[in-house]
Parts: sequence; C-alpha cells; structure tokens
Amino acid sequence: MKRYKIISLLLITASSLTFCAMKQELQTEFPQEIQSAFYQKMKNGNENTATHFYIEFKKPLAVNIELEKIYFHNQESSVDEITKSTFVAHFYQRNKKEDLILDSNPAKEYGNKAPVIQKSKFDLKPNEAILKYKKDNKTQFFKITNLIEKPLR
Repeated sequence: MKRYKIISLLLITASSLTFCAMKQELQTEFPQEIQSAFYQKMKNGNENTATHFYIEFKKPLAVNIELEKIYFHNQESSVDEITKSTFVAHFYQRNKKEDLILDSNPAKEYGNKAPVIQKSKFDLKPNEAILKYKKDNKTQFFKITNLIEKPLR
C-alpha cells in the first residue's frame, strides 16, 4: 500500500511539472494598427551583411506599449525608435569562412571546428517575424506575416 502512495505521488508531481514550462502564446492582433512592416538587406564589401527590419504604425505608439525584440531569420535584435510611429531592428551577419582541412587521413582533419547551429526560439517561415512587446508591463508576442523585402533607395 505504501508503494502505491509513493508511485501515485510521483506521477502527480511529474504531471504537474510538465505544465510549468508554459509555451509563449502568440497574440492574434496587435493592440495598435500597423501600417507596414518590411526589411531591407545591405551588403558591405567586407562580406558583412546587415538586415534592417522596419515597423511603421498609423498612429504614434501608445504609452502603455513598449517594443522589446524582433525574432527574424533565426536571429533576435532589440527594437530602436526612429520616430514615435517608426521603429527599426538591426540584424548583422558576418560571412566568416574558415578553412577546412580535408584529407583522406582523418587524423589530419583533427583541427577542424564543428559548425555552430543555432536553434531558433520560434519556428518561422522566411517572410515571418515575432515581435516581443510589453503592454501594461505584461510581456506578449505577436507574429508578423507576409513581410516584404524592399530594395534600398
């Protein structure tokens, strides 16, 4: 009888712990109307690439809303204010190519470094992004879809 009590207590504890790590819930609507959201890519001669992500609102952003981060193309960046209704996030990627030693003798390939693969926090398509924001000091997430790439002027 004592074993059944211990087993049932362990099962209850295990099932309650599975609900502790709550998944971020995406909001279906942003509290303010977004006029446009787009990104622009810029390449440097030094093999560096920068992506600038813009969000424009129809009206100035409300006082109780604070934009925090953008998750886009397996990267995250903080959001900066350009004007009261225009915000930007900058993503930088350096195309650093390291030499690999390829040889039929595996011992000569010993110095090669394994690639670092970053797991994204969200599963997104190439034309989607997640906006992390605070509304009344409560963190929320909003998925922006149908993003377009605008050419540089």
